[in-house]
Amino acid sequence: MSKPSIPKGTRDFIPKEMAGRNFIFNTAKSVFKKFGFQQIETPAIENLKTLTGKYGDEGDQLMFKLLNRGDKFKKAVNGISEHSKESDFAELALKYDLTVPFARFVVQNRNELTFPFKRYQIQPVWRADRPQKGRYREFYQCDVDVVGTDSLLCEVEFIQIFNEVLTALKIPGFSIKLNNRKILAGIAEVVGEADKIIDITVAIDKLDKIGLDKVNDEMIAKGVSQDAINKLRPVIKLSGSLDGKIASLKSFLKESQIGMKGVEELEFIFNYASNLNVAHSLELDVTLARGLNYYTGAIFEVTCEGFKGSICGGGRYDGLTDLFGLKGVSGVGVSFGADRIYDVLLDNNLFPENGLEALDVFFVNFGEKEERFVMPLVSELRKENVSVEVYPSAAKMKKQMSYANAKDARFVVLVGESEIESGLIRVKNMESGDQTDITFDVFMDIMKK
Repeated sequence: MSKPSIPKGTRDFIPKEMAGRNFIFNTAKSVFKKFGFQQIETPAIENLKTLTGKYGDEGDQLMFKLLNRGDKFKKAVNGISEHSKESDFAELALKYDLTVPFARFVVQNRNELTFPFKRYQIQPVWRADRPQKGRYREFYQCDVDVVGTDSLLCEVEFIQIFNEVLTALKIPGFSIKLNNRKILAGIAEVVGEADKIIDITVAIDKLDKIGLDKVNDEMIAKGVSQDAINKLRPVIKLSGSLDGKIASLKSFLKESQIGMKGVEELEFIFNYASNLNVAHSLELDVTLARGLNYYTGAIFEVTCEGFKGSICGGGRYDGLTDLFGLKGVSGVGVSFGADRIYDVLLDNNLFPENGLEALDVFFVNFGEKEERFVMPLVSELRKENVSVEVYPSAAKMKKQMSYANAKDARFVVLVGESEIESGLIRVKNMESGDQTDITFDVFMDIMKK
Protein backbone atom coordinates (compact mmCIF):
# COMPACT_ATOMS: atom_id res chain seq x y z
CA MET A 1 0.00 0.00 0.00
CA SER A 2 1.38 3.39 -1.01
CA LYS A 3 2.09 6.01 1.63
CA PRO A 4 -0.71 8.62 1.83
CA SER A 5 0.23 12.04 0.47
CA ILE A 6 -1.24 15.32 -0.78
CA PRO A 7 -0.38 17.23 -3.98
CA LYS A 8 2.71 19.43 -3.84
CA GLY A 9 1.86 23.01 -3.01
CA THR A 10 -1.10 22.09 -0.79
CA ARG A 11 -1.29 21.70 2.99
CA ASP A 12 -3.29 20.01 5.73
CA PHE A 13 -4.13 22.16 8.75
CA ILE A 14 -4.46 20.57 12.17
CA PRO A 15 -6.72 22.29 14.78
CA LYS A 16 -3.85 24.38 16.17
CA GLU A 17 -3.04 25.64 12.69
CA MET A 18 -6.69 26.29 11.92
CA ALA A 19 -6.85 28.41 15.06
CA GLY A 20 -4.00 30.49 13.60
CA ARG A 21 -5.76 30.81 10.24
CA ASN A 22 -9.02 31.82 11.90
CA PHE A 23 -7.12 34.44 13.88
CA ILE A 24 -6.05 35.98 10.56
CA PHE A 25 -9.50 35.67 8.96
CA ASN A 26 -11.35 37.05 11.98
CA THR A 27 -8.92 39.96 12.36
CA ALA A 28 -9.36 40.87 8.69
CA LYS A 29 -13.15 40.41 8.81
CA SER A 30 -13.52 42.73 11.79
CA VAL A 31 -11.72 45.52 9.91
CA PHE A 32 -13.58 44.88 6.63
CA LYS A 33 -16.95 45.10 8.40
CA LYS A 34 -15.89 48.32 10.13
CA PHE A 35 -15.41 49.91 6.70
CA GLY A 36 -18.83 48.76 5.46
CA PHE A 37 -17.86 45.74 3.34
CA GLN A 38 -20.31 42.83 2.91
CA GLN A 39 -19.38 39.17 2.43
CA ILE A 40 -20.06 37.15 -0.74
CA GLU A 41 -18.95 33.81 -2.17
CA THR A 42 -18.44 32.54 -5.71
CA PRO A 43 -18.00 28.94 -6.98
CA ALA A 44 -14.65 27.14 -6.82
CA ILE A 45 -14.95 26.49 -10.56
CA GLU A 46 -15.75 28.91 -13.33
CA ASN A 47 -16.32 28.57 -17.04
CA LEU A 48 -12.90 28.55 -18.70
CA LYS A 49 -13.91 31.38 -21.03
CA THR A 50 -14.69 33.52 -17.98
CA LEU A 51 -11.07 33.34 -16.78
CA THR A 52 -8.85 33.08 -19.86
CA GLY A 53 -7.39 36.23 -21.34
CA LYS A 54 -7.81 38.22 -18.11
CA TYR A 55 -4.43 37.59 -16.47
CA GLY A 56 -1.97 37.72 -19.34
CA ASP A 57 -0.19 34.77 -20.95
CA GLU A 58 1.55 33.73 -17.72
CA GLY A 59 -1.72 33.67 -15.81
CA ASP A 60 -3.37 31.53 -18.47
CA GLN A 61 -0.47 29.08 -18.27
CA LEU A 62 -0.81 28.73 -14.48
CA MET A 63 -4.56 28.05 -14.55
CA PHE A 64 -5.83 24.60 -13.52
CA LYS A 65 -8.21 23.41 -16.24
CA LEU A 66 -10.70 20.61 -15.65
CA LEU A 67 -11.05 17.91 -18.29
CA ASN A 68 -14.51 17.39 -19.75
CA ARG A 69 -16.21 14.21 -18.63
CA GLY A 70 -18.18 11.43 -20.31
CA ASP A 71 -19.34 11.79 -23.90
CA LYS A 72 -17.84 15.25 -24.33
CA PHE A 73 -14.36 13.93 -23.54
CA LYS A 74 -14.79 10.85 -25.75
CA LYS A 75 -15.96 13.04 -28.61
CA ALA A 76 -12.95 15.34 -28.21
CA VAL A 77 -10.49 12.44 -28.13
CA ASN A 78 -12.06 10.73 -31.14
CA GLY A 79 -12.00 13.98 -33.09
CA ILE A 80 -8.47 15.01 -32.17
CA SER A 81 -6.50 16.67 -34.93
CA GLU A 82 -4.01 19.43 -35.57
CA HIS A 83 -6.94 21.85 -35.42
CA SER A 84 -8.08 20.69 -31.96
CA LYS A 85 -8.26 23.42 -29.30
CA GLU A 86 -7.79 23.27 -25.54
CA SER A 87 -11.44 24.25 -25.14
CA ASP A 88 -12.41 21.00 -26.89
CA PHE A 89 -11.11 19.12 -23.84
CA ALA A 90 -11.75 21.61 -21.01
CA GLU A 91 -14.66 23.98 -20.49
CA LEU A 92 -14.14 24.62 -16.75
CA ALA A 93 -11.25 25.81 -14.58
CA LEU A 94 -10.47 26.31 -10.90
CA LYS A 95 -10.55 30.01 -10.18
CA TYR A 96 -7.15 31.73 -10.40
CA ASP A 97 -8.07 34.66 -8.17
CA LEU A 98 -11.20 36.22 -6.67
CA THR A 99 -11.25 39.42 -8.74
CA VAL A 100 -12.24 38.18 -12.20
CA PRO A 101 -15.00 35.93 -10.79
CA PHE A 102 -16.14 38.95 -8.77
CA ALA A 103 -16.45 41.01 -11.95
CA ARG A 104 -18.55 38.19 -13.44
CA PHE A 105 -20.61 38.15 -10.22
CA VAL A 106 -21.26 41.91 -10.40
CA VAL A 107 -22.47 41.72 -13.98
CA GLN A 108 -24.63 38.67 -13.37
CA ASN A 109 -26.18 40.02 -10.14
CA ARG A 110 -26.20 43.77 -10.90
CA ASN A 111 -29.96 44.11 -10.38
CA GLU A 112 -29.63 42.74 -6.83
CA LEU A 113 -26.74 45.00 -5.77
CA THR A 114 -26.63 48.58 -4.47
CA PHE A 115 -23.79 50.62 -5.98
CA PRO A 116 -21.17 51.51 -4.97
CA PHE A 117 -20.96 47.89 -3.87
CA LYS A 118 -18.37 47.01 -1.23
CA ARG A 119 -17.59 43.29 -0.93
CA TYR A 120 -15.23 41.12 1.00
CA GLN A 121 -14.55 37.51 0.17
CA ILE A 122 -12.41 34.84 1.83
CA GLN A 123 -12.01 31.73 -0.31
CA PRO A 124 -9.32 29.46 -1.79
CA VAL A 125 -7.82 29.93 -5.27
CA TRP A 126 -5.61 27.62 -7.31
CA ARG A 127 -2.51 28.18 -9.45
CA ALA A 128 -0.30 25.63 -11.18
CA ASP A 129 2.80 27.34 -9.80
CA ARG A 130 6.12 25.84 -8.76
CA PRO A 131 5.70 25.12 -5.03
CA GLN A 132 8.12 26.79 -2.64
CA LYS A 133 8.04 28.57 0.70
CA GLY A 134 5.39 31.23 0.54
CA ARG A 135 4.10 30.02 -2.84
CA TYR A 136 1.37 27.39 -2.96
CA ARG A 137 -0.88 25.78 -5.56
CA GLU A 138 -3.90 26.12 -3.30
CA PHE A 139 -4.16 29.13 -1.05
CA TYR A 140 -6.70 31.47 0.49
CA GLN A 141 -7.21 35.06 -0.52
CA CYS A 142 -8.95 37.67 1.59
CA ASP A 143 -10.26 40.24 -0.85
CA VAL A 144 -11.95 43.59 -0.40
CA ASP A 145 -13.30 45.50 -3.41
CA VAL A 146 -15.43 48.50 -4.28
CA VAL A 147 -17.23 48.69 -7.63
CA GLY A 148 -19.39 51.47 -9.02
CA THR A 149 -17.27 54.51 -8.19
CA ASP A 150 -14.04 56.02 -9.51
CA SER A 151 -13.39 58.02 -6.33
CA LEU A 152 -9.79 57.88 -5.14
CA LEU A 153 -11.11 57.88 -1.58
CA CYS A 154 -11.44 54.11 -2.09
CA GLU A 155 -7.68 53.81 -2.57
CA VAL A 156 -7.16 55.86 0.58
CA GLU A 157 -9.51 53.55 2.50
CA PHE A 158 -7.53 50.52 1.36
CA ILE A 159 -4.35 52.06 2.74
CA GLN A 160 -6.19 52.50 6.06
CA ILE A 161 -7.39 48.88 5.89
CA PHE A 162 -3.86 47.62 5.19
CA ASN A 163 -2.56 49.54 8.18
CA GLU A 164 -5.33 48.41 10.56
CA VAL A 165 -5.24 44.71 9.64
CA LEU A 166 -1.45 44.36 9.51
CA THR A 167 -0.94 46.38 12.69
CA ALA A 168 -3.53 44.25 14.50
CA LEU A 169 -1.67 41.12 13.31
CA LYS A 170 1.65 42.70 14.43
CA ILE A 171 3.25 42.11 11.00
CA PRO A 172 6.88 43.29 11.33
CA GLY A 173 8.11 46.23 9.26
CA PHE A 174 5.40 46.14 6.60
CA SER A 175 5.64 48.52 3.66
CA ILE A 176 2.80 49.45 1.30
CA LYS A 177 4.26 49.98 -2.17
CA LEU A 178 2.21 52.13 -4.52
CA ASN A 179 2.35 52.85 -8.24
CA ASN A 180 -0.10 53.73 -11.00
CA ARG A 181 -0.67 51.89 -14.28
CA LYS A 182 -1.15 55.26 -16.02
CA ILE A 183 2.43 56.16 -15.04
CA LEU A 184 3.67 52.91 -16.59
CA ALA A 185 1.65 53.64 -19.74
CA GLY A 186 3.13 57.15 -19.81
CA ILE A 187 6.65 55.81 -19.44
CA ALA A 188 6.09 53.41 -22.37
CA GLU A 189 4.70 56.33 -24.40
CA VAL A 190 7.64 58.65 -23.64
CA VAL A 191 10.26 56.04 -24.63
CA GLY A 192 8.42 55.43 -27.91
CA GLU A 193 7.05 51.96 -27.13
CA ALA A 194 3.40 52.66 -26.27
CA ASP A 195 2.27 49.48 -28.03
CA LYS A 196 4.67 47.43 -25.85
CA ILE A 197 3.15 48.52 -22.51
CA ILE A 198 2.20 44.96 -21.51
CA ASP A 199 5.62 43.53 -22.38
CA ILE A 200 7.41 46.35 -20.56
CA THR A 201 5.30 46.13 -17.40
CA VAL A 202 5.53 42.34 -17.20
CA ALA A 203 9.33 42.57 -17.49
CA ILE A 204 9.72 45.49 -15.04
CA ASP A 205 7.57 43.64 -12.49
CA LYS A 206 10.30 40.98 -12.28
CA LEU A 207 13.06 43.44 -11.39
CA ASP A 208 13.43 42.31 -7.76
CA LYS A 209 13.44 38.64 -8.80
CA ILE A 210 15.77 38.55 -11.81
CA GLY A 211 17.71 41.86 -11.78
CA LEU A 212 18.00 44.72 -14.25
CA ASP A 213 20.13 42.93 -16.86
CA LYS A 214 17.68 40.05 -17.28
CA VAL A 215 14.77 42.49 -17.32
CA ASN A 216 16.51 44.25 -20.22
CA ASP A 217 17.10 40.91 -21.96
CA GLU A 218 13.42 40.04 -21.62
CA MET A 219 12.33 43.38 -23.08
CA ILE A 220 14.72 42.99 -26.03
CA ALA A 221 13.31 39.49 -26.64
CA LYS A 222 9.83 41.06 -26.78
CA GLY A 223 10.94 43.59 -29.41
CA VAL A 224 11.55 46.64 -27.19
CA SER A 225 14.32 48.75 -28.76
CA GLN A 226 17.67 49.30 -27.07
CA ASP A 227 17.11 53.05 -27.31
CA ALA A 228 13.87 52.71 -25.34
CA ILE A 229 15.58 50.54 -22.74
CA ASN A 230 18.30 53.18 -22.30
CA LYS A 231 15.63 55.84 -21.75
CA LEU A 232 13.87 53.57 -19.23
CA ARG A 233 16.95 52.99 -17.09
CA PRO A 234 16.87 56.24 -15.01
CA VAL A 235 13.16 55.79 -14.30
CA ILE A 236 13.55 52.16 -13.27
CA LYS A 237 16.40 53.10 -10.94
CA LEU A 238 14.49 56.08 -9.47
CA SER A 239 15.28 56.59 -5.77
CA GLY A 240 15.21 59.20 -3.02
CA SER A 241 12.37 60.91 -1.16
CA LEU A 242 8.74 60.84 -2.20
CA ASP A 243 8.82 64.49 -3.25
CA GLY A 244 12.00 63.86 -5.23
CA LYS A 245 10.49 60.85 -7.03
CA ILE A 246 7.33 62.82 -7.86
CA ALA A 247 9.38 65.73 -9.23
CA SER A 248 11.47 63.35 -11.38
CA LEU A 249 8.35 61.65 -12.74
CA LYS A 250 6.75 64.99 -13.60
CA SER A 251 9.86 65.98 -15.51
CA PHE A 252 10.08 62.63 -17.34
CA LEU A 253 6.36 62.41 -18.15
CA LYS A 254 5.65 66.07 -18.98
CA GLU A 255 4.83 65.19 -22.60
CA SER A 256 2.50 62.33 -21.67
CA GLN A 257 -1.07 63.24 -20.73
CA ILE A 258 -1.87 59.79 -19.34
CA GLY A 259 1.41 59.67 -17.41
CA MET A 260 0.75 63.04 -15.76
CA LYS A 261 -2.77 61.89 -14.87
CA GLY A 262 -1.20 58.93 -13.03
CA VAL A 263 1.13 61.25 -11.11
CA GLU A 264 -1.82 63.48 -10.19
CA GLU A 265 -3.73 60.46 -8.80
CA LEU A 266 -0.73 59.33 -6.77
CA GLU A 267 -0.27 62.80 -5.30
CA PHE A 268 -3.93 62.86 -4.23
CA ILE A 269 -3.61 59.46 -2.50
CA PHE A 270 -0.33 60.34 -0.76
CA ASN A 271 -1.66 63.70 0.44
CA TYR A 272 -4.85 62.19 1.83
CA ALA A 273 -2.93 59.38 3.49
CA SER A 274 -0.65 61.95 5.10
CA ASN A 275 -3.63 63.88 6.46
CA LEU A 276 -5.00 60.65 7.98
CA ASN A 277 -1.59 59.74 9.48
CA VAL A 278 -1.27 56.50 7.50
CA ALA A 279 1.40 57.62 5.03
CA HIS A 280 4.29 56.37 7.20
CA SER A 281 4.04 52.90 5.68
CA LEU A 282 3.72 54.12 2.07
CA GLU A 283 6.42 53.90 -0.58
CA LEU A 284 6.33 54.98 -4.24
CA ASP A 285 7.78 52.22 -6.42
CA VAL A 286 7.71 52.98 -10.16
CA THR A 287 8.82 49.40 -10.98
CA LEU A 288 5.67 47.96 -9.41
CA ALA A 289 3.45 46.55 -12.17
CA ARG A 290 1.80 43.45 -10.65
CA GLY A 291 1.87 41.78 -14.08
CA LEU A 292 -1.92 41.59 -14.46
CA ASN A 293 -3.52 43.04 -17.57
CA TYR A 294 -6.68 44.32 -15.90
CA TYR A 295 -5.16 47.09 -13.73
CA THR A 296 -5.83 50.62 -15.00
CA GLY A 297 -4.91 52.96 -12.13
CA ALA A 298 -3.39 52.61 -8.67
CA ILE A 299 -1.39 49.45 -7.97
CA PHE A 300 -0.68 48.18 -4.44
CA GLU A 301 1.80 45.65 -3.10
CA VAL A 302 2.69 45.00 0.54
CA THR A 303 5.95 43.48 1.77
CA CYS A 304 7.33 42.93 5.26
CA GLU A 305 10.61 42.32 7.05
CA GLY A 306 12.11 38.86 6.81
CA PHE A 307 9.76 37.54 4.12
CA LYS A 308 10.59 37.15 0.45
CA GLY A 309 7.76 38.27 -1.80
CA SER A 310 4.56 40.19 -1.22
CA ILE A 311 1.86 39.43 1.37
CA CYS A 312 -0.87 41.68 -0.11
CA GLY A 313 -1.58 43.32 -3.44
CA GLY A 314 -4.22 44.87 -5.65
CA GLY A 315 -5.23 47.90 -7.65
CA ARG A 316 -7.86 49.65 -9.75
CA TYR A 317 -9.47 47.84 -12.66
CA ASP A 318 -11.83 50.20 -14.46
CA GLY A 319 -12.61 48.05 -17.46
CA LEU A 320 -12.95 44.56 -16.03
CA THR A 321 -16.76 44.34 -16.10
CA ASP A 322 -16.64 45.52 -19.74
CA LEU A 323 -15.42 42.04 -20.60
CA PHE A 324 -18.73 40.64 -19.37
CA GLY A 325 -20.94 43.19 -21.09
CA LEU A 326 -21.34 45.86 -18.39
CA LYS A 327 -19.68 49.12 -19.41
CA GLY A 328 -18.66 52.07 -17.28
CA VAL A 329 -18.32 50.31 -13.90
CA SER A 330 -15.11 51.28 -12.16
CA GLY A 331 -13.61 48.94 -9.58
CA VAL A 332 -10.72 48.81 -7.15
CA GLY A 333 -9.68 46.14 -4.69
CA VAL A 334 -6.89 44.52 -2.71
CA SER A 335 -6.11 40.99 -1.62
CA PHE A 336 -4.54 39.73 1.61
CA GLY A 337 -2.45 36.59 1.04
CA ALA A 338 -3.65 34.63 4.07
CA ASP A 339 -1.23 31.73 3.66
CA ARG A 340 1.78 34.02 3.33
CA ILE A 341 0.63 36.07 6.31
CA TYR A 342 0.26 32.80 8.23
CA ASP A 343 3.90 31.95 7.45
CA VAL A 344 5.04 35.40 8.59
CA LEU A 345 3.17 35.05 11.91
CA LEU A 346 4.52 31.51 12.37
CA ASP A 347 8.12 32.47 11.61
CA ASN A 348 7.92 35.39 14.07
CA ASN A 349 5.98 33.53 16.78
CA LEU A 350 3.19 36.10 16.60
CA PHE A 351 0.14 33.91 17.04
CA PRO A 352 -1.73 34.48 20.32
CA GLU A 353 -1.12 31.97 23.08
CA ASN A 354 -3.89 29.45 23.61
CA GLY A 355 -5.23 30.16 20.16
CA LEU A 356 -7.20 26.92 20.17
CA GLU A 357 -10.84 27.21 21.14
CA ALA A 358 -10.74 25.90 24.70
CA LEU A 359 -13.32 23.40 25.94
CA ASP A 360 -15.45 24.85 28.73
CA VAL A 361 -16.40 21.63 30.53
CA PHE A 362 -15.20 18.03 30.36
CA PHE A 363 -17.14 15.21 32.04
CA VAL A 364 -15.18 12.15 33.12
CA ASN A 365 -16.88 8.90 32.12
CA PHE A 366 -17.11 6.37 35.00
CA GLY A 367 -19.43 3.90 33.28
CA GLU A 368 -22.89 3.29 31.81
CA LYS A 369 -24.87 4.28 34.92
CA GLU A 370 -22.97 7.54 35.32
CA GLU A 371 -23.29 8.28 31.56
CA ARG A 372 -27.09 8.13 31.78
CA PHE A 373 -26.99 10.52 34.75
CA VAL A 374 -24.66 13.16 33.24
CA MET A 375 -26.00 13.29 29.65
CA PRO A 376 -29.06 15.42 30.62
CA LEU A 377 -26.67 17.76 32.51
CA VAL A 378 -24.53 18.05 29.39
CA SER A 379 -27.59 18.97 27.32
CA GLU A 380 -28.58 21.67 29.81
CA LEU A 381 -25.11 23.23 29.61
CA ARG A 382 -25.09 23.16 25.80
CA LYS A 383 -28.44 25.00 25.78
CA GLU A 384 -26.54 27.85 27.47
CA ASN A 385 -23.88 27.79 24.69
CA VAL A 386 -21.32 26.14 26.95
CA SER A 387 -18.91 23.84 25.09
CA VAL A 388 -19.07 20.40 26.74
CA GLU A 389 -17.68 16.94 26.09
CA VAL A 390 -18.20 13.57 27.75
CA TYR A 391 -15.45 11.05 27.24
CA PRO A 392 -16.95 8.34 25.01
CA SER A 393 -15.94 5.40 27.19
CA ALA A 394 -15.02 4.55 30.79
CA ALA A 395 -11.28 4.63 30.14
CA LYS A 396 -8.54 4.97 32.74
CA MET A 397 -8.58 8.28 34.62
CA LYS A 398 -5.08 9.19 33.40
CA LYS A 399 -6.12 8.83 29.77
CA GLN A 400 -9.26 10.92 30.26
CA MET A 401 -7.41 13.69 32.10
CA SER A 402 -4.75 13.79 29.38
CA TYR A 403 -7.55 14.28 26.87
CA ALA A 404 -9.02 17.10 28.97
CA ASN A 405 -5.60 18.81 29.09
CA ALA A 406 -5.19 18.43 25.33
CA LYS A 407 -8.56 20.15 24.80
CA ASP A 408 -7.52 22.90 27.26
CA ALA A 409 -10.66 22.26 29.34
CA ARG A 410 -11.51 24.98 31.90
CA PHE A 411 -13.41 22.63 34.22
CA VAL A 412 -13.42 18.87 34.70
CA VAL A 413 -16.57 17.40 36.27
CA LEU A 414 -16.50 14.06 38.06
CA VAL A 415 -19.80 12.28 38.74
CA GLY A 416 -19.48 8.80 40.25
CA GLU A 417 -21.86 6.73 42.36
CA SER A 418 -21.27 8.77 45.53
CA GLU A 419 -21.97 12.05 43.68
CA ILE A 420 -25.19 10.64 42.24
CA GLU A 421 -26.33 9.62 45.74
CA SER A 422 -25.40 12.96 47.35
CA GLY A 423 -26.84 15.09 44.54
CA LEU A 424 -23.54 16.96 44.25
CA ILE A 425 -21.01 17.08 41.42
CA ARG A 426 -17.26 17.36 41.86
CA VAL A 427 -15.83 20.24 39.84
CA LYS A 428 -12.10 20.75 39.27
CA ASN A 429 -10.86 24.16 38.12
CA MET A 430 -8.06 23.19 35.74
CA GLU A 431 -6.31 26.57 36.01
CA SER A 432 -6.13 26.76 39.82
CA GLY A 433 -6.32 23.03 40.56
CA ASP A 434 -9.07 23.60 43.16
CA GLN A 435 -11.81 20.98 43.58
CA THR A 436 -15.28 21.65 45.03
CA ASP A 437 -18.46 19.63 45.57
CA ILE A 438 -21.47 21.71 44.48
CA THR A 439 -24.97 21.24 43.10
CA PHE A 440 -25.41 21.25 39.36
CA ASP A 441 -27.63 24.36 39.62
CA VAL A 442 -24.80 26.29 41.29
CA PHE A 443 -22.36 25.12 38.61
CA MET A 444 -24.83 26.17 35.92
CA ASP A 445 -24.97 29.67 37.42
CA ILE A 446 -21.16 29.84 37.37
CA MET A 447 -21.06 28.87 33.67
CA LYS A 448 -23.72 31.44 32.76
CA LYS A 449 -21.57 34.30 34.05
